[in-house]
Amino acid sequence: MSFDSLGLSKPLLHAIEKAGYNSPSPIQEKTIPLILEGHDMLASAQTGTGKTAGFTLPLLQILSQGKQLRRRPVRALILTPTRELAAQIQENVDKYSQFLHLSSAVIFGGVNQNPQIKALRSGVDVLTATPGRLLDLVNQGFLKLDQVEILVLDEADRMLDMGFLRDIRKVLALLPDKRQNLLFSATFSKEIKALAGGFMHKPKLVEVNPENTTVEKIDQRVIRVDKGKKPGLTVKLISEGDWQQVLVFTRTKHGANRLAEKMNKSGITAAPIHGNKSQGARTKALAGFKDGSIRVLVATDIAARGLDIPLLPHVINFELPNVPEDYVHRIGRTGRAGASGEALSLVSVDELEYLRDIEKLIGLKLDSEELDGFEPVDEPDPKEAKKPRGRSSRPRGKSPRGRGGSGGKGPGRKR
Repeated sequence: MSFDSLGLSKPLLHAIEKAGYNSPSPIQEKTIPLILEGHDMLASAQTGTGKTAGFTLPLLQILSQGKQLRRRPVRALILTPTRELAAQIQENVDKYSQFLHLSSAVIFGGVNQNPQIKALRSGVDVLTATPGRLLDLVNQGFLKLDQVEILVLDEADRMLDMGFLRDIRKVLALLPDKRQNLLFSATFSKEIKALAGGFMHKPKLVEVNPENTTVEKIDQRVIRVDKGKKPGLTVKLISEGDWQQVLVFTRTKHGANRLAEKMNKSGITAAPIHGNKSQGARTKALAGFKDGSIRVLVATDIAARGLDIPLLPHVINFELPNVPEDYVHRIGRTGRAGASGEALSLVSVDELEYLRDIEKLIGLKLDSEELDGFEPVDEPDPKEAKKPRGRSSRPRGKSPRGRGGSGGKGPGRKR
């Protein structure tokens, strides 16, 4: 199938061709015609499937064919959880609207609001925003949303994980009743279905990846390791494998800082990326990672969600997430667009419960190995430990399990 068979206009087809794409991805084949027909849509797709172009392209076409208003009020609102994802979506909007008479802008927190206010005053057809900064500018009187024709909630599951449900409801209350609604989520959880049921009108359901499945062509491996030797093993794997682009996941911000510092001292250029970093530092780290000046990006789950890193070959779980679904999101950073990738998990004894939960979720027993000099010497697995003798002895408890923890790909396949 080609893009011109989806009903897209010549200016959009020209922009797609200029970007070097010649065939749509599965999510684009399904979403673009439905959006052009004006349907509300509830779509499930992992990052890296081309979903950003799946809503950006038809959205731009609808706006370009509608009535052009002189003052340019916001006619399409794309709401997304993180600054990085918002910036990447804006890049998509810019790229595909270059031959259309439409204006666009992106707003998010962590940076000076004045340039964003200036852009809004100039008139914006398509606005990409994170919830906090959006509501802040609305409350200051710099922005109105009463003429929005299309609403997109991207990475809706992550927005709920990050506690944005209340903000989403506030935004919905500011929008006109008559509009088209598009919701994209990695999974269709009960919470997502409840959210969609509250504001969507007979949405079309689109699923590309079945819920809780992992991306194909990812080589998933487990290395059993002593907890204190994880940093040294990570350095050894990256150095001896001569890996040039690696995304490493830690559970905490401080852990990300410590590991990045350890790598830099070992001669591996690395940068941490998490919520405590300024937007400038996060943007600089991501740019360095993409251009090769930084070999390793050490990230927490929330900071990494939505990062657009094409053809990423290696992902290391320095620590397993305590929410098994986050494992699926993590390893989905590699093996994109049909390319192969490797996801390596360093698992200490205290994480065996997390590993079992992950294997249960994905329906797969992961291959496990040990490396000389890094073997686990921790206390035995609590499940395998024998119960101590004596009446007063108590069985050893399981590892604690929390529910906390811890996200625009271009269209189709590139020539």
